[in-house]
Amino acid sequence: MAEPSLADLDAFTAVARARGFRGAATLRGVSASSLSEAVRRLEERLGVRLLNRTTRSVTPTEAGQRLLERLTPVLSEVAGALDAVNQFRDSPTGTLRLNVPTVVARIVLPALVADFLKLHPAITLEVTAEDSFVDVLAAGFDAGVRYDERLEKDMIAVPLGGPQRFVVVGSPAYFAAHGRPTHPRDVLAHACIRHRFASGTSYNWEFEKDGEVIRVSPEGPLITTSGDLELRAAEAGVGLLATFEGFAAEGIAAGRLQTVLDDWLPPFSGPYLYYPSRRHMPGPLRAFVDFLKARKIDARVKNPLPEGEGFMRPAPPR
Repeated sequence: MAEPSLADLDAFTAVARARGFRGAATLRGVSASSLSEAVRRLEERLGVRLLNRTTRSVTPTEAGQRLLERLTPVLSEVAGALDAVNQFRDSPTGTLRLNVPTVVARIVLPALVADFLKLHPAITLEVTAEDSFVDVLAAGFDAGVRYDERLEKDMIAVPLGGPQRFVVVGSPAYFAAHGRPTHPRDVLAHACIRHRFASGTSYNWEFEKDGEVIRVSPEGPLITTSGDLELRAAEAGVGLLATFEGFAAEGIAAGRLQTVLDDWLPPFSGPYLYYPSRRHMPGPLRAFVDFLKARKIDARVKNPLPEGEGFMRPAPPR
């Protein structure tokens, strides 16, 4: 039996992790047909089916799952060994793949990307913006970006942006017609524009002042997953909107939107870049971490930034 190639083994792990050829192809920047051919070739050489394929999903067989479990640490070591060569270059090269929430892609990364790529012209930055909380490492990303309460355990976390805050906004015409809420519970008497996440959930609006926390479940005529649609609807007078201050900043500055309940909406911790603690960090990721450290970003509001490159998220108590 001819020995399978490392490239075919790597293709199999990519497809198995992504649970599909198209998803793996997008992450790898190759065609789905080339991955399909690589997996077919590997199965022929091994003489066993590794993936169950249907029109809706691709899942590892029992043999495929066992192979994936054994290959994952091995291929990680190979990647780390190859990437160690980056230390001998004047500048690291390669692709840095990040999975980030859409809000981070829109209002945090634009201030960082240009400077980072100018500093490291041999690095390609690939950013996937989505609001579903995928296992970024299993999906083939080098690192992810999350907010503090969403960070995974046992990960190194480095501040990516400074503190942020939510605002509640409405148009001048809406306030002229319906008045302005002066207490969080007044929101329940207003038409509100609600955001729905990809998971299907919608969040309560949370307010805090002098240690008192109030959560309300607003009602209104519009529910959407589109941040742009939310803003345009608020500007058109459809109702109140709770959103990131950075999203609404342009409308507020232009006078199309006005804020209310500002004293009930304190700032909160900004986003963090997170990645696993491992001996061989890919050169592009190391370069990005060093870039963030040099900017001395503190994402938290009250606590000082701990010493070192980041902090380890402990496993939750059992």
